Amino acid sequence: MSSAIERVKEKVADATEYVQEKVLGVPLQSTKSRSIYATSAEDRSKPPRPSRNLTVVWEGPKKVGLKDMGFPAMRRPKGEPFEHGVVLKVIATNICGSDLHMYRGTIGGVTPGMALGHEITGEIVEMGRDVERFELGDIVSVPFNVACGKCDNCRERKTSACLKCAGGLGAGGAYGFPMMGSWTGGQSEYHMVPYADFQLLKIPKDRALTHMTKGIAFLSDILPTGYDGALKAGVKVGSLVYIAGAGPVGLCAAASCFLLGAAAVFIADPNPDRLKLAEKIGCRTIDLSKVQGGSSDAEHIKKEIERMLPPEKNREHDLVDCAIDCVGYECCGIGRECDKRVSEQVLNTCFNVTKAAGGVSAPGIYALMDPTGANKDNKQGIFHLNYGLAWNKGQTLGQGQCPVMAHHVDLLKAILYNRIDLTELLNVKVISIEEAPEAYRKFEAGEPCKYIIDPHSILRSGQL
Repeated sequence: MSSAIERVKEKVADATEYVQEKVLGVPLQSTKSRSIYATSAEDRSKPPRPSRNLTVVWEGPKKVGLKDMGFPAMRRPKGEPFEHGVVLKVIATNICGSDLHMYRGTIGGVTPGMALGHEITGEIVEMGRDVERFELGDIVSVPFNVACGKCDNCRERKTSACLKCAGGLGAGGAYGFPMMGSWTGGQSEYHMVPYADFQLLKIPKDRALTHMTKGIAFLSDILPTGYDGALKAGVKVGSLVYIAGAGPVGLCAAASCFLLGAAAVFIADPNPDRLKLAEKIGCRTIDLSKVQGGSSDAEHIKKEIERMLPPEKNREHDLVDCAIDCVGYECCGIGRECDKRVSEQVLNTCFNVTKAAGGVSAPGIYALMDPTGANKDNKQGIFHLNYGLAWNKGQTLGQGQCPVMAHHVDLLKAILYNRIDLTELLNVKVISIEEAPEAYRKFEAGEPCKYIIDPHSILRSGQL
């Protein structure tokens, strides 16, 4: 009873302070937030807050830099204070293929000085007064979807379409993404997470570091995204699956397909080094740089799949059961046009190679705006898809951002029980935050690896 009374008192104090600031113009002077750091001069028992928060920021097409953004405040993007958030000391924050859309400047809305990054794992060092499920020192994984937990979609665990956190720009919020709520990116030393009680996934502290590169660092995005793509495509025991793209998401999708019982996975990419990673887990690979054909000729990929299909499945009209587009709108043609942008190529190929009544999913991003699009329609997010083929074949199409919270608990258990180990599959490389700009350059150039930024040298030292 006494703790409940204290919480009521704190909420009354919050309301009073908010009125003071907004109505009377008196600055907030609260020192009640729980923190391992000093929040006022009177708090002598704690060390001072860190003076630096080095962050990866976008400076222009194919140029990122580092900027001190200051210790994070518990405020919404427009400045309103709240007490349902936490501040994390970042342990791992990864460079994602989705970050390359901003890096290249091929997505609308990115502006100079914008903080990048949405794959975040960290230690709680400060908590708002409304946070009840966590304690200081907890290790947590942060879903890249910023979700309130209160709207109709969040209550149904459709957190990728939160109706509150997109800032009036549609449905769905995300860290470090333009037009998805203006939430600060997390490739930084410290990061603020709102709605902490709802969103965060607690990681067992005694296994956090030992399992970080196996999969825990990837629970914020690419592992659930690959898994969600496999589920939306209808992968099940015995499925034959085609995956477009052998980047980190494509490799996570392939691992997920085998976890779900797929009989065979065919994966296509123009980068032979990425294909070698896929072969480690038994994928059958297609090197798109060697396939003969033009920008719209998916028949050649179909022939490659037919060539590798087992005899019992190599019947007329009986190709793969499912296909997963892990590339998105920045895709290329095939064969002689593999170095040209053909934004519709991957999805049209998926429709082509998938059997009638099969499933196609598209975890790869299709942007609302692309200033560098190949034509007027592509610049406006309009794509020329062979929808008549998909409709007449009766194929299902799953698409959109992954709702991470729908999957991350189950995937964490799979990691902890050693059913998933992505360290070698993704060719993980741990780097300092100072090395991030060069890592972006190498990753964009096609280096077959997954970069994890280790801002405080925790992963490299092995000490929390």
